[in-house]
Amino acid sequence: MSLLPCRLDAIGAVGIARCFTFGGHFNRTLYDPDVPPRTNLTKEQYMAESAKATTINHFYEKLLKLSAMMKTAAGRRAAQQRHDFMLQYLEQFHAEWEGRR
Repeated sequence: MSLLPCRLDAIGAVGIARCFTFGGHFNRTLYDPDVPPRTNLTKEQYMAESAKATTINHFYEKLLKLSAMMKTAAGRRAAQQRHDFMLQYLEQFHAEWEGRR
C-alpha cells in the first residue's frame, strides 16, 4: 500500500475528524494557549509521552507539514486543497477561542 492515501487521509475534513477522535481517545488537552507547538522535533522527541501536547498543536507539529510530502501532481493538488481547509478551520477555531467570532 502506498503512503499517499494515508497522508491524504490525515489532512482535510477527514483528517480533522481523525485528529479530534485520537486526541479524545487519549484524553489529550484540546488546546492550551500557554503550550506552544513544538517545532523541529525528532520522531523520538515527538513521540515522547512526557511531552506536553495538545490536539490543536498536532496540526502545526505534523498535519500542516504533510502536503509538502506528496509525490504526484494529483496528490499535491488534493493535499493543497485539504491543507487550505485546515488553515481555514484553525483560523476559525482561534477566532472563536479568543471571542472574536
